[in-house]
Amino acid sequence: MKLNRLAFIVTWVVLTSACVYRINIQQGNFLDQAAVEQVKAGMTRSQVRYLLGTPMVADSFNKERWDYIYYLKKGRNQHTDSRRVTVYFQDEKVAKLDKPSAAEAAAQDASAAKLDRGRSY
Repeated sequence: MKLNRLAFIVTWVVLTSACVYRINIQQGNFLDQAAVEQVKAGMTRSQVRYLLGTPMVADSFNKERWDYIYYLKKGRNQHTDSRRVTVYFQDEKVAKLDKPSAAEAAAQDASAAKLDRGRSY
């Protein structure tokens, strides 16, 4: 009798643990690669804000740097989609832009497409 009860409990735990809903976690600004490509040296802060939106992280110690960070994890998928663009200013104009290369951006877009379909394999 004890063995049947133990088997029932183990079976119940295994079956119910698979039914737990996991929410999608999305944080930050979604960065459209076409908009990122439009940011060029010499642009003003307002022009960058128009193209990319308000930065997710504005460094309180360095006013000359804006970090745009995007993170998405869908449900039970182990895979996440994350992107990062950093804009450096000098004299209120864009001095430098750290962004993914075209190949990295294409890989990120393919990864995001997999997440949209609900698969990560």
